Formats: sequence, structure tokens, C-alpha cells
Amino acid sequence: MSDDQTLSVYGDAVDRYTATPMEPEHIAALDHFAASVRPGGRVLDLGCGPGLQAETLVAAGLDVDAVDATPAFVEAAQSRGLNARIAVFEDLPGAEIYYGIWASFSLLHARRDTVSGHVARLAGALSPGGIFFLGMKTGTGEARDGLGRFYSYFSVEELHQMLEDAGLRVTQTVTGRGKGLSGSDDTYALVHAVRDA
Repeated sequence: MSDDQTLSVYGDAVDRYTATPMEPEHIAALDHFAASVRPGGRVLDLGCGPGLQAETLVAAGLDVDAVDATPAFVEAAQSRGLNARIAVFEDLPGAEIYYGIWASFSLLHARRDTVSGHVARLAGALSPGGIFFLGMKTGTGEARDGLGRFYSYFSVEELHQMLEDAGLRVTQTVTGRGKGLSGSDDTYALVHAVRDA
């Protein structure tokens, strides 16, 4: 995420964001991801926010590399004792270094025409058998929400195709509707995929 307006919104809303509860389906997706990754495996939390989900992954015994483009989020994650650092999508990792990638409602802040490239590079960072989680709001086009955050929207079919084009096999998809920081009622998709050996 490198949209300055989006980063500013998040930087000013760390406490509110931290206090926003996760949807039950999202909690279940996090638990499923943690249980699916090789025990003790290194995972990337891409867009870690204040580190709440990374904290859960660490508690599950995983070695978490937490990154976010918002300095205040990284500080909050570090205050939880997490290995967190500032990074943008363009700072994507090398080849076959993670057993899991948790991209939970982060890539939706990238320009629509760049998301598939980011997914392909992330897929390449997975070791064979690695697990990829992608959480996205669903819809069409690009827009800013009521808080000014930039979003790219995709259909479930487009997300599946994007993951398949990156060499991943979709294993589970959950769709739903929920409210986030802005309070708007949005549809979303929670997609699990694997890089087969």
C-alpha cells in the first residue's frame, strides 16, 4: 500500500482500528490458516496493521514476519513484541521463503491493474506446499470509501483466476458481508489457496 491518503487515514486511526472486532468468519479463516501452515513455519503477514492477527499466528507457534506501510501500525505491532517492519507491496520477498502468506484485506489498497502482479510475486515467495490466504472486498472497479481510503474491487471469480494464474490451487472460499472501520456494509471474500509441491 503506498497511497498517501490511505496511509494517513490508518495512521490517524490506530486505536479505532485496533478496537474494531473481526467478523466471526474472519476469525475462523485465521484459525484455519494457522492450522494449515507447517508447524513452526515462517509466514508473512502482509499489511499486519497493529499486529492483532500476527499475534494470533505467533501464539499458534508460527514464525511471523509482519509488515505494513503505516509507521504507526508497525510501532503498535512492535509494542506487542512482534517482528514488524515498514514495507510496501513493491518490497515483496524473494523466492520460496515462506510456508504461509496472510494477505488479509491489504492488497485491496493496491491499484487494480497491479494486484495480479503482486499476487504472482507473493506466490513465488511460497515454498511448495505453502498456504496463501487472500481477504478482499468484492465488487468492481476502484473507489475511495467514506474515510478516503483507496480500494480495488474484484469478483470472487476474478480472485480465483488471479490465484490460479499465479500457480496456486484454491482450496476454500468463504463469502460474507460485514462492517469495518468506515462503518459501511461491504461484501467480501476469504480465499485459501495452496502452492502444490
